[in-house]
Amino acid sequence: MSSAVKWWARLSAAVTGAVLTLVVPVHAWAASKGVDGLAVEAAKYRRRRSGFGFFPIVGGLCCLLVVGGIVLAVVLISRNRKRR
Repeated sequence: MSSAVKWWARLSAAVTGAVLTLVVPVHAWAASKGVDGLAVEAAKYRRRRSGFGFFPIVGGLCCLLVVGGIVLAVVLISRNRKRR
């Protein structure tokens, strides 16, 4: 495995760990404070805009990038374990 791939794998693992370190406690805090119900209500009753808009496209691309990064991390980790 080239050094660039090893570096990329280490960087993606570090970023994934940092994101999970921040997201999981914040989610638990929000659920315990009742903020989750407020977010659900805001999502239910927001105004509907005519047309598709720009932000749903950006949100979809962001979601695809996150899912792709997770899949890439899993593939790189599983390939590295098979070679040992």
